[in-house]
Amino acid sequence: MTPILQELEWRGLVADLANREELLRLLAPGAAPVTVYVGFDPTADSLHLGHLIGLLILRRFQLAVHRPIALAGGATGMIGDPSGKSAERNLLSADVLEANIAGIQGQLRRLLDFDSSANPALLLNNADWVRPLSLLDFLRDIGKHFSVNAMMAKDSVKLRMETGLSFTEFSYSLLQAFDFLHLYEKQGCVLQAGGADQWGNITAGIDLIRRKHEKLACGLTTPLLTKTDGTKFGKTEGGAIWLSPEKTSVYRFYQFLIQVEDAQVVQLLKYFTFLTREEIDALAAEHVAAPERRAAHRRLALELTTLVHGGAAAQDAVRASEILFGGSLEGITASQFGEVIAEVPNSDQPKASLGQPAAALVDLLVAAKLSPSKSQARKDVEAGGVYVNNVRAADAKLVLGPEHLLFGTYVLLRKGKRNYALLRFR
Repeated sequence: MTPILQELEWRGLVADLANREELLRLLAPGAAPVTVYVGFDPTADSLHLGHLIGLLILRRFQLAVHRPIALAGGATGMIGDPSGKSAERNLLSADVLEANIAGIQGQLRRLLDFDSSANPALLLNNADWVRPLSLLDFLRDIGKHFSVNAMMAKDSVKLRMETGLSFTEFSYSLLQAFDFLHLYEKQGCVLQAGGADQWGNITAGIDLIRRKHEKLACGLTTPLLTKTDGTKFGKTEGGAIWLSPEKTSVYRFYQFLIQVEDAQVVQLLKYFTFLTREEIDALAAEHVAAPERRAAHRRLALELTTLVHGGAAAQDAVRASEILFGGSLEGITASQFGEVIAEVPNSDQPKASLGQPAAALVDLLVAAKLSPSKSQARKDVEAGGVYVNNVRAADAKLVLGPEHLLFGTYVLLRKGKRNYALLRFR
């Protein structure tokens, strides 16, 4: 077993291998570096958590001194892959897909090294070789190598036959196979990786290369990542967990990972981090011995947030998390507090009211909807359940003044453990 495959198998990242013996030969110690690609259709202007396993496969191969290609589906994205889908996707225009690819480039640069002198990553767009191809040329040169019977037997097709499958979607596998052929011919790419639902598309490309060149290419699929209830990992009630901080704040990204199921946290450390086996084994042991400490969860969240958003943003998310669990605000920076602001209900108050009866704490608790009435607000304060800037309020007669302002503008109110409101004095 080669070191990179040993690493992937230990991490549980290998579902299937196509042409395994050939891949072992290509990856044997002392062999020349291989070129590997993973494709993604840019259906939005950001990647999401579901894309990360495949893209981190590329990073792992790059760290093992192989050459990675991230292939954006500027052409295939106009059709939509039927794999794993119960209905046809909305078709996107070429302009939208181009804009989405542009939006994703910065995220890819955090994950892959495009400037390496030895094995730089490539970002390619399959529209560059699919669009110039005429329909007749495609049918003659590519389509003739595919049996309809074999295509009908693929899971991605069979599972959609009852609900309906358009010819457009039916042809997707041929286009992806053409991608593999093109990358084999132009880039020397001999390995395609993808999720387990891509097996049929990957083997279609391998078959096409064999028919056209009488050569063996290889495939590697990763397990589909789901929660223990079978639903997709990386999805919430609010939708996907995006890598863009404009779509999913860094704090929410961090919190999603902090809150993953106990039964999955060690597996996710293997999938998503570059921690060593010894480090993960130590975290797994601590998780079994003291699950309430959530050490494995915190490490997962910190490692992956740092990878996606950078160290400074990850530390801001950690600090914001501490604050929203009642931690001290001492020494907080404006960027850290910005993460807090985005997560709690807020309202505007006149700055001139500070030090005046209108800024009485009990009135502000009612205005912020933390207490239903002034009498209840007084009881809440007297019971010790109200906090101003995460410091317990001892006096129900407290009137807020300029000395209570954070960054000259804000007051953070809390009732109980997790009920927050932010007042913005303008």
